[in-house]
Amino acid sequence: MDDALKQQISRRIAEADDELVALSNWLHENPETAWQEHRSSASVADVLARNGFAVEHPYRGLDTAFRAVFGDGAFHVGFLAEYDALPGLGHACGHNLISAMSVGGALGLAEVAAEAGITVEVIGTPAEEGGGGKVELIERGAFAELDFALMAHPAPEDFADAQPFAVAHWHIAYSGLAAHAGAYPERGINANDAFVIAQTAIGMLRQQLPAGVRVHGVQTRGGEAPNAIPAKTEGRWYVRAETTELLLESEERVRRCFEAGALATGAQLTITPESGRYSEMRADNEALAFYTQNAEALGRVFDVAPEDASMNRASTDMGNVSQIVNAIHPFIGVGGEFSNHQPGFADACVGPVAEQTLRDGATALAWTALDVARSRR
Repeated sequence: MDDALKQQISRRIAEADDELVALSNWLHENPETAWQEHRSSASVADVLARNGFAVEHPYRGLDTAFRAVFGDGAFHVGFLAEYDALPGLGHACGHNLISAMSVGGALGLAEVAAEAGITVEVIGTPAEEGGGGKVELIERGAFAELDFALMAHPAPEDFADAQPFAVAHWHIAYSGLAAHAGAYPERGINANDAFVIAQTAIGMLRQQLPAGVRVHGVQTRGGEAPNAIPAKTEGRWYVRAETTELLLESEERVRRCFEAGALATGAQLTITPESGRYSEMRADNEALAFYTQNAEALGRVFDVAPEDASMNRASTDMGNVSQIVNAIHPFIGVGGEFSNHQPGFADACVGPVAEQTLRDGATALAWTALDVARSRR
């Protein structure tokens, strides 16, 4: 490559390789779930502080968010770092690599920030896995100063154009009346029956839902004893759709299914949003083209069949960021044997292949940010 600034970026990322791998491995070994990422956010922020970034942590009133800034150029680039793990599965979505790639990309871009007229930021965003950390940050005024935001997300294979579903996250609760199931069943109001009716109604509704809608969830509390009519049941449910408009329409139809359970049993229903809605992604197509070219220059291959690229439909609160800032969210492969949210995928997010993914992702992101900055002067 004859681009001198990109060569400088590559050298800087190579110099930081041990530190980046150590960060990724530490996060992987010490998983923390949404809103609990106290050590995780500190570990990412500390690497940036040691490398000359001015760090604000906590950020915007969120204990596990941070903002790190380097330089004073007119064009503001923001690398987003995610570091929350999945309950019971650890880093089975590879957020350890997301953080390390964003830190690596920021370190590399900082090396040429003065020459390129760039201010480099890393924004640590908690609670992507259902908690809506970026949604909270947007509501508190974050991201407004950015001209361009980017991150790369691990997946089985490489594909650049993320097309995530918009999603609503609900906590569902039914409140009934306990009674002895054998001796006095007529005195009870069965909150578990309400859930059964609701899930049956949702199953029947699926026949009429558009192809771009998904409804799924789990019941987290179904009762305490088989001889006691359940007075309390709870669950967590997601409604996804290709657009926010379709999501709002679909939410109402699913809500009526839960209301049917309450109506049939006499139980009281409470639906509580667990976060703000996640939006669909509005990708910066010019930046995606830059990213694809840069990743291919590093040896990455984008030949995955469309039917194998389904991870690009996974919902993310990066979609909300893309509604207010030019942004990209490409997926970068760590091997195709396991898919995200499986234990085997967590295993794939450490080791030699994952470390090469880290290097390639950090470099491709930094090169892309440089290309975008140059194209928009």
